[in-house]
Amino acid sequence: MLNNEWLVIFDVTSIPPIIQSWDLGAGESSVLTHAYNNVGMIAVIDDLCARRCAVTLNIPVIGTLRLVLIAKKRGVIPFARPVMNKLRQTGMYLSNAIMNQALALVGE
Repeated sequence: MLNNEWLVIFDVTSIPPIIQSWDLGAGESSVLTHAYNNVGMIAVIDDLCARRCAVTLNIPVIGTLRLVLIAKKRGVIPFARPVMNKLRQTGMYLSNAIMNQALALVGE
């Protein structure tokens, strides 16, 4: 386990069969397994199929965009726009409409 102030990384050694049956990627499966095994954890997942799995298993889930907005509201980051632009540059799809709606929620 790595602990870097606000970030904690856990090794997931065994994916429960109920999550394996969804045939998700390794990352999504690991995140969902950790949240499944630790009631009250919120999974940060963008993949639609993984989000459906989370809902089916009653795992609370949010997406990366919401996480960025929370960070902005809590003062962890000064501006959300540069983070969203970086996400777009690295391959995350964010339409202009969604990006503008999200930025309006945090006063940008």
